Amino acid sequence: MSRYIFNIHTDVFFMLKMASLRHLVHSRVLLHLSESLGVRSSVFRCGRLLSTSSRCRTVMPAWVIDKYGSNEVLRFTKNASFPIISYPNELIIKVFAAGLNPIDVAMRGGYGAATWSMKRDPLNIKQTGSEFPLILGRDVSGVVMECGLDVKYFREGDEVWAAIPPWKQGSLAEFVVLSANEVSHKPKSLSHVEAAAIPYVAATAWSALVNTGGLRKDNCANKRILILGGSGGVGTFAVQMVKSWGAHVTVTCSQNAERFVRGLGADHVVDYTAGPVEELLSVLEKFDLILDNIGGDTEHWALKLLKPWSGAKYITLVTPFLQNTDRLGVADGMMQTAATVATKTFKHLMKGVHYRWGFFAPSGPALDEIRDMVDAKQVRAVVEETFSFSQVPQAFEKVEKGHNRGKTVVQINKGGDDV
Repeated sequence: MSRYIFNIHTDVFFMLKMASLRHLVHSRVLLHLSESLGVRSSVFRCGRLLSTSSRCRTVMPAWVIDKYGSNEVLRFTKNASFPIISYPNELIIKVFAAGLNPIDVAMRGGYGAATWSMKRDPLNIKQTGSEFPLILGRDVSGVVMECGLDVKYFREGDEVWAAIPPWKQGSLAEFVVLSANEVSHKPKSLSHVEAAAIPYVAATAWSALVNTGGLRKDNCANKRILILGGSGGVGTFAVQMVKSWGAHVTVTCSQNAERFVRGLGADHVVDYTAGPVEELLSVLEKFDLILDNIGGDTEHWALKLLKPWSGAKYITLVTPFLQNTDRLGVADGMMQTAATVATKTFKHLMKGVHYRWGFFAPSGPALDEIRDMVDAKQVRAVVEETFSFSQVPQAFEKVEKGHNRGKTVVQINKGGDDV
């Protein structure tokens, strides 16, 4: 079944909003009748019968932050606002597992706050700090509990996974609401804990390598790919993806991670602790594409490792975009960013190589492709450690320490028989 693409004119949107209003009024009448008749074990929510409590839920358990800071700002509450469907292409997911990523630790400290605030409130109507209480967590695996009127690709009870955009409330909660085009059916071969280890890193790697790098399964054979920092979340997925497409993959990592990344399919491993890594890499045959997960001074020497005048690309996931907007404001920060990337792109283009920035992009269709790769055993989930819902602060500490071998996952709910 082809994915439904939401594209609607204003007059039709008005009609849908009116229909939603009538639908809501109808559901409230049903709720009133059910309570009057003494129905205690279930409620009508938006016209659908859900097994929850004696009243329509307005709150849920979640880990939130009320300000930016260190791990101490994490707070557990049973009174987080229950997500609501505001647009007809949205759906509510009951969360079974949530994956943590370095961006969650960074966002806890305020990273990207200016950009995400602009995305949430483009007209700057709300006051500063209106994002609080904020729920973190970019990966989710769970079950669809409720669908908007225009959701055609999913039904209640479907097992799904998604990478949640940073400007939306996250997955460290019992429920989350997302747009249908950000969601995909979960791989049947994975548990929810395993599935929660993949979406964010997979969407990031896909955006960088496919959308920006131009790689596809039909053009990757025999290409030489270098992945700087191959033992982390994005690196472990990128290794498996391009290797399954027939590329020759070289990875940099520490010596104690060599066996791990070779097990994921790396053809050649360079230990960055054995000496200056640029010297160790310079003696190798040049590369068609470099994916940089490290940043720092790597771009000063990494582009020399590319094949010149052959369309070779250097793609870094460590960019100054969000730091610029946090430091200078959105408008000035974007101007500074545009000037920086334009200067670097032109400088390296004159040397015969392409300089690019890679970014995470939420995409249900990309996760559809990745789901098929997972079920075909071409890529696998790499879960380093699993924490319970009560151990979220410990999970953050684990991610914050770095040097991870795969993903840290929080199990929110167990099983799926309550759907």
